[in-house]
Amino acid sequence: MYTAKSLEKWKTGEIVILKTSSCREDFSDLDAEILPFAMTNISSFVKGIYHLATSRVVMVDNYFGFLAVTDFKPNVTCIQLWHAAGAMKKFGLEDPSVQTRSPKAQERFKQVYSRFTYVTVGSEKMASIFQDSFGLTQANILRTGMPRTDFFFDEGQIEQIEQEITEQYPIIKKRKVILYAPTYRDDELAKPKIELDIKRLYRELGQEYVLFLRLHPAVTWDLANYYPNFVYDVTHYKNINPLLLVTDILITDYSSIPFEYSLLNRPIIFFTYDLEDYQEKRGVSNEYLESLPGPMVRDTKSIIKVIKSNNFQLEKVQAFSKQWNQYSNGHASEQLVQAMYTSNPAVAATTKPSTQPTR
Repeated sequence: MYTAKSLEKWKTGEIVILKTSSCREDFSDLDAEILPFAMTNISSFVKGIYHLATSRVVMVDNYFGFLAVTDFKPNVTCIQLWHAAGAMKKFGLEDPSVQTRSPKAQERFKQVYSRFTYVTVGSEKMASIFQDSFGLTQANILRTGMPRTDFFFDEGQIEQIEQEITEQYPIIKKRKVILYAPTYRDDELAKPKIELDIKRLYRELGQEYVLFLRLHPAVTWDLANYYPNFVYDVTHYKNINPLLLVTDILITDYSSIPFEYSLLNRPIIFFTYDLEDYQEKRGVSNEYLESLPGPMVRDTKSIIKVIKSNNFQLEKVQAFSKQWNQYSNGHASEQLVQAMYTSNPAVAATTKPSTQPTR
C-alpha cells in the first residue's frame, strides 16, 4: 500500500494492481486500476497478462510461478518487494525441500528468480540472504529499506488504527494483549493444532491479559471458544501489522513477524515446541536461533513463568531491530520510488508501472 501511494504521489504514470485471492487490501483510496488476477476470472486475468506485457516496471511481493514463463522486454524492470523484513526459515534456492523437487521444478524456481531486476532490503543481513536464496548479485540489491515497515513510523495512521481496534475490542482498555501468531505448517491446513494450554493461560493470566489468536490466513478452522472474555480469534483481520500496535507481548515461533514487531521494542516469546522437526523440514537457521530477541520455551508453563517474571530480554529486541531494520526508517517507499525514477535512467522514462501485491 505504501509503495502504491508513493507511486501515486510521484505521478509516475498509470498504476495497475493485480490482486491474487490472498490479498486483503482493497486499495479503494488509490487512483489505480485494480484487477483480480486469477484464472477463475478470465476477463480480468487476460487484462492482467496484457498489463504485465506492456508495463515498464513490475513490482511483486512474493514468489509467483507465472514469472517463469513471462518473457519481459529488455527495458522492463521487475522489483521484488518481498513480504517480510527478515528471514528465519531458509527459502528459495536455500530451502532444503528444493533438493527433493524434480529438475524441472528446480529450473522453474531459477527462472522466476532470474526475472528480478532488483530486490529491496532493509539490512545488509537480508541482502546477503537474498543473494544466496535467489542467486542474485550486489547489483540486484536496492538498499532503500522495506516499504512495508513504513507503517510503523506513520504516527497519524497509528493513532487512528489503535483507536479503531480499541473500539472493536474495548476490553483492551483494561487488559494487556498477548498475541499468539504461529507460523504456517504444511500439515495443519484443515485442522490446526493449538499447542498452547489455553485453560491454564486463562487461569493464571486471565485477570490481567487477553489472548489474541492469529493463525495463518490459509488455515481453515472453527474455534470452540470456551473463554470468550479472554480468547479472541483475529485470524481474519485483514493485516497483522495493525494488531501488532495493540500487542503488549508477542508469542510466535518461526514466523517473520518479529522483524517488524521489533520496531516497537516490545516483548517477544518464542514458542518452539517442535523445533527439531521444523528445522528438519524447513531449514531454520542456527545462526538465527542464536540471536533470537527473546526467550525460547517449549511449553505453556514456561510461557507463564516468563511473563510473570518479566524476563523478556528487551535489550536483545533493540539489537535485533537494529540489525534487520538497518535501512527501514519510515521513508522506504519514498526512497524506493525516488531511486527508481531519478537514479535509474532506464526506469525514469517509465509511463506505466504495475504493482502486484498479495497481502
